[in-house]
Amino acid sequence: MEEKENKRAETKILITDHISEEGIRKLREFGDVEIQVGVSEEELKARIAGYDALIVRSGTKVTREVIEAGTRLKVIGRAGVGVDNIDVDSATERGIMVVNAPGANTISAAEHTIGMLLSLSRKIPAANQSLKSGEWSRKKYMGVEVNGKVLGIIGLGRVGGEVAKRAKGLGMRVVAYDPFISQDKAGELGVSLMGFSEVLSISDFITIHTPLMKDTYHLIGKDEFEKMKEGVRIINCARGGIIDENALVEAIKSGKVAGAALDVFEQEPPPMDSDLLKLDSVIVTPHLGASTEEAQRAAAIVIADEVIRALENKPVRNAVNMIYVEEELMGVIKPYLVLAEKLGRLSAQLMPKTSRIEAFNASYEGEIGVASMDTRLITGAMLKSFLSWFTDGVNYVNAWAIARKFGIKVTESKSEEVENFSSLITLTLRTRGDAGGGLSKTVSGTLFGKGDIRIVGLDNYRIDASPSGFMLICSFIDKPRVIGPVCTILGDHNINIAGMQVGREKVGGKAVMVLNVDSSVGIELIEEIKKVPNIIDVKLVRL
Repeated sequence: MEEKENKRAETKILITDHISEEGIRKLREFGDVEIQVGVSEEELKARIAGYDALIVRSGTKVTREVIEAGTRLKVIGRAGVGVDNIDVDSATERGIMVVNAPGANTISAAEHTIGMLLSLSRKIPAANQSLKSGEWSRKKYMGVEVNGKVLGIIGLGRVGGEVAKRAKGLGMRVVAYDPFISQDKAGELGVSLMGFSEVLSISDFITIHTPLMKDTYHLIGKDEFEKMKEGVRIINCARGGIIDENALVEAIKSGKVAGAALDVFEQEPPPMDSDLLKLDSVIVTPHLGASTEEAQRAAAIVIADEVIRALENKPVRNAVNMIYVEEELMGVIKPYLVLAEKLGRLSAQLMPKTSRIEAFNASYEGEIGVASMDTRLITGAMLKSFLSWFTDGVNYVNAWAIARKFGIKVTESKSEEVENFSSLITLTLRTRGDAGGGLSKTVSGTLFGKGDIRIVGLDNYRIDASPSGFMLICSFIDKPRVIGPVCTILGDHNINIAGMQVGREKVGGKAVMVLNVDSSVGIELIEEIKKVPNIIDVKLVRL
């Protein structure tokens, strides 16, 4: 207990953007928290090496250089949804988890979107300013009703879905484009799913609710505006950069777009000479989508909890760059994670040292192979264990990225059918050959009962071995006077054999012998065993 408390006291957390005090209190109960709002990138690079966790909102840019300087960093927390201000790829390569709080500001962002939509349709900001400046111009601010109009939603995720609910309540017909949402889910919301171009062409109002990524940068540009109705109105409370701002200005000036309501910009804050700020038909707010007391409190509490769980090596629900498994399923999966790590470590030691691995396939059969079972975490455990034999710093976060860096293609295959076992996991490795050839290595394992881990296959050989301690794996020609002499050599050197398994293809053919031994076997002794007639190869495996 005292050791755990000391570890917590040594944990250092840096916060560089404003977050709610409730979250800060939680973090201070866990570790040493320092708040430095408005720190520059250079200052952050100079300081970050001393911290285990970094928490930001949208203001701090967490660049590759910052991440590389964070030699102690284990987790970066974003108190909000979007992580486009964080170089997630660099964090993943370094094995640093990135977590966010995706649900915390959903309602606030949806309500702000509806507020912008109504302000745009009724010209409320301009009318307000006009009256306060002494004018009484009713005709000048003639608006349009939203009732009966078509609202096109680009991105029907959390926020898009909440906007749809509220728009339906206003009497709008809602259509949407989202390649990741099923027809059933859209139907539950009363939304018609359509193609991207179709949504653009029939909508009276269009609202954007996608993340900013390479594929969504300038998603709405000159060509897209040309497909829209005359007099369409645009709302963006998601991320700046999704709309090409220059193209939007031209569309407004031409009359194609009747107005726009923008909470986000490509450059924040936008330059004061921006054409967007000069257009009367454009309503702007300074990135207020998540700026409610409720959203900020929720985001701070969620991100504090997530960062603490990450630092305690517990499952994290909102990891951007790591697979999450529901806690109730973790009890089912955990024994398979142990088996997967054994298979990964075993296969790594069986491959020739000069091998260039090309393919890494994890096969799941039986109960573990049902289509609904998410096996990615198990594959990640296998991959992490395998790669750790060859390089340092591999963890669950960066294992897939390191495999890609090494040119290894990682795949999964599943089947509910299996003979002799309730579940079977098989790892197959394939190497690149200099002349187009190469070799293949296969290891299979299963669970007997709840946690009895067994290796039941090596290449084409059926065995039943316990993957623990030291294992001496000998391939040989199945002839007399092989097994006995090998065991005698070990006995003569005071090495006790705890278990032995032999598998063969056919009488007199190739065979394999797996010996569990109580102590390590030195190189000189392995060379002596290799001299036994009909021995093909000998490898010592440490598990």
